[in-house]
Amino acid sequence: MAIEKVREFMKEKKREQDILEFPVSSATVELAANAVGVIPARIAKTLSFQLPEACLLIVTAGDTKIDNSKYKAEFGTKAKMLTAEEVLAYTGHAVGGVCPFAIENAAVQVVCDSSLKRFDTVFPACGSSNSAIELTCDDLFSYAGALRWVDVCKDW
Repeated sequence: MAIEKVREFMKEKKREQDILEFPVSSATVELAANAVGVIPARIAKTLSFQLPEACLLIVTAGDTKIDNSKYKAEFGTKAKMLTAEEVLAYTGHAVGGVCPFAIENAAVQVVCDSSLKRFDTVFPACGSSNSAIELTCDDLFSYAGALRWVDVCKDW
């Protein structure tokens, strides 16, 4: 299971005890916010896009949407989301539990959107549809192996 990979990954960071597992689904921003008990914006959602020869994961605040013109300016191509099957193949995580952790595929690149920076801590998933972890934005960026901060979202 993907959550076990994430658990091992977080163990290396001495954070495995911080993984939250819920008796209910946290597969959407709204469900995750209810499970954690925070506003939806504090859920760090991981969106998956196709780049030429690669998969791009953008970790954004839960209340945002991708701004297509900002995306194209940043990445030089139109935003094309991956199918659920492609996401699983690239990341090893199924939709509903996708996170930027414990990904062994070198074709996966991760960036974090500046929409997250308005919060001291955020809650990304941990590889399953009923898990999350509370992280600072700096820890999220570091643990994700993110390449850089970007500004590609709107509506926040």
